[in-house]
Order: sequence, then structure tokens, then C-alpha cells
Amino acid sequence: IEVINTDAEGRLVLADAIWYAKEQFKPSAMIDLATLTGAIIISLGNDYAGLFSNDDSLAEGIAAAGASVDEKVWRLPMGDSYDKQLKSDIADMKNVGGREGGSITAAQFIKRFVGDTPWAHIDIAGTAWSKKDSATCPKGATAFGVRLLDALVAQRYEEK
Repeated sequence: IEVINTDAEGRLVLADAIWYAKEQFKPSAMIDLATLTGAIIISLGNDYAGLFSNDDSLAEGIAAAGASVDEKVWRLPMGDSYDKQLKSDIADMKNVGGREGGSITAAQFIKRFVGDTPWAHIDIAGTAWSKKDSATCPKGATAFGVRLLDALVAQRYEEK
């Protein structure tokens, strides 16, 4: 991996963890939550987390679970035009694309390590911290995604 931006080192660790989990445990699906990019704050502000996925059913389940607990996500596109921004002349890939679509190219980078496993990435950079009290949490760290994932598991995977 050609390191273009040393401030994007977290995605290297996340990519390793995703690949290891896929190979070692062969999960039926993978979901990661990370403060992957500040660019998601420019796109969505602090009210929604960015959702990226290679699986429509999983993405729909995450969005429904998030809505049910007031942890909203907004699905953003992925595709070949974004993936091409990661092309490197000297390595298999770059760790960042261009400035345009920064959150999307970050997700495209992670996607390269998931293979065919249904996967979703939730970029929580804009929702991880609150500057004021809300109905669901006080000012400060929000634990965004904990209630969402709890609702997703309850709605889709626990026996009823």
C-alpha cells in the first residue's frame, strides 16, 4: 500500500482487522464502526453517520435499526469510479484517493479487504461526539452505534 497520507493510518489497521476476521472466522456478515474520515462531517454534519455497504439487505437492516433508536445513518454510493482513485503507479493501491469523495474512497479502501462477505462500514466521525445534551445522551462522547447494533441484532438475528 502506497501511503499518500500519514493521517489515514487507521484505515490500514482496520483493513488488517477486517481481512483477519474474514479469513479466521468466516463470518456471515461484518460491520465496522470507525471515525474514519473528517470528510463525512462535511457531507452529513453531526446528525447522520455515513453508511457504506456491499449488501443492500444488510444496509437496509442497519438503517431501520438506526431509525428505531434515533441513531440515523445515510447510505452513500460506492463504485468503480471511486475505486479508481486508489490506483497506484508503484504499489497495489494508495491509502487515500483524491480530495473529492474522501469518505467514499476510504470505504472503497476497506471494501477491498472484505471479499464476498456481506459488509457495512459506518463512519461515525460526525456522530461520535456531541457539543450539547440530547434526549439520548449528555454532552461528550455519544457511543453512537451501540444502540443501533443492539437493535439490529435484536431485530434480525435473535430468536423470537
